[in-house]
Amino acid sequence: MTERSPVRRQTVDLTSGPISRTLLLFALPVLGSNVLQSLNGSVNSVWVGRFLGESALTATSNANLVLFLILGTVFGIGMAATILVAQSVGAKNLPEARKIVGTSATFFFLISTLFAVCGWIWVDSILNLLGTPPDALPLARSYLRIIFVAVPAANFLSFVMTALRGAGDSRTPFYFMLLAVVLDIILNPLLIAGIGPFPELGIAGSALSTLIGQSVSVVAILVLLYARKHPLRLAGADLMLLKPDLRILKIVIFKGVPMGLQMIVISAAALTVMGLVNTYGSQVAAAYGIAAQLWTYIQMPALAIGAAVSSMAAQNVGAGKWDRIGRIAGAGIAFNVVLTGALISLLYLFDRPLLGLFLVNDSAAIDIAAHINNVASWSFVLFGITIVIFATVRATGAVMAPLIILIVSVLLVRTTFAYVARDYMGQEALWWSFPAGFIASVILSIAYYRFGKWRTMHMIEGERPAAGEPPDTGLGMPRQRAQLGVAAAAEPD
Repeated sequence: MTERSPVRRQTVDLTSGPISRTLLLFALPVLGSNVLQSLNGSVNSVWVGRFLGESALTATSNANLVLFLILGTVFGIGMAATILVAQSVGAKNLPEARKIVGTSATFFFLISTLFAVCGWIWVDSILNLLGTPPDALPLARSYLRIIFVAVPAANFLSFVMTALRGAGDSRTPFYFMLLAVVLDIILNPLLIAGIGPFPELGIAGSALSTLIGQSVSVVAILVLLYARKHPLRLAGADLMLLKPDLRILKIVIFKGVPMGLQMIVISAAALTVMGLVNTYGSQVAAAYGIAAQLWTYIQMPALAIGAAVSSMAAQNVGAGKWDRIGRIAGAGIAFNVVLTGALISLLYLFDRPLLGLFLVNDSAAIDIAAHINNVASWSFVLFGITIVIFATVRATGAVMAPLIILIVSVLLVRTTFAYVARDYMGQEALWWSFPAGFIASVILSIAYYRFGKWRTMHMIEGERPAAGEPPDTGLGMPRQRAQLGVAAAAEPD
């Protein structure tokens, strides 16, 4: 088999060619994966609600909160590994990329197994801590125990997908996310109700369908990558790279933890605002809950573009092509404004029919939800700009500044505005707190992009021009092959 055999999936070079077209083609499969995950959760909720009722739906909601926190804990580690892989691929240093994959894969597997074991043992304590209603507790226990078993497969699938995106391939992750979602959606009703030859497992069947979907997908994607002899696969002598390299592991953890904490900050702010919303009664809470569901879809283009910008910028950092970084960020912002703006426009035009799908025969709640959208939806364009800037600066290893900006804008500005302005604006303060927070975050992120020291940051050691120096035009001496440096982990930003 030759190097250029069509069955071999090579890494994708994101350091050359037209920036806008490459970025868009990379982002679309990521967007598709995000949509699939959201639809998967929605459809599964429909199956559980229809077959098993409200108590079962409450049980899955409580269990999914736990799962979100677990996935959030390892999210940052996966992002750090992705950036390292992308920088190494951009530097044409595939042996170093395989070292990163080996260390990160072992770490992901071990920490996921630890979560699964501890979760299985302390499932009752976790659910009691969440205040799970007594009627939902037995159902939540049955569901969550199987979900904990699924955590290693789910986390490892997520890691493989992010590593492939770091190598420039966003299509393969989409196909295997599609496989996992289709299996989950099809098996859910069959295993819940015992249709045909399948056993009737109740709520445990819903969790088992998730376990099967994730497990089959992760095995299938690994089989495909080895069959194609993907450059990042570990085979033969490279299997020794599964032994963690402390040098790499230190960087992954030190850079990954701040990115993981961002999800915790967002969750804390969401819970705080939800608590304030609940004080205005169930009708307002229902209206806000549905508006927030629609916002989930509005955010998807920005998150997909951010993931694409992160991988693309990191490869260009590794290649030393600093002249392309600003253009990548600019293209990402432009796509965000167009795509997010289009979704917001559609929401303004069709908000009442969409809200009517959730709030049947409740015109007062629909009026409230429509008003919430009118006040806050436009500001998600600002959210998208912030996401693109964060993705750009993180590609160099600057992870603390985005976390600090998020703490200030989301925890301080948004929640403080909501608390203080309630005395003057009432519940309006809650809806206007979102634009207030997004305005603060976009101002701070633009200021850091313009004046911060992120251009001097690095995860990979190598000769490159310092910030403010002319970009590498290829006319000087060839650059040394980039290597990972331990110092990067402790370097402030």
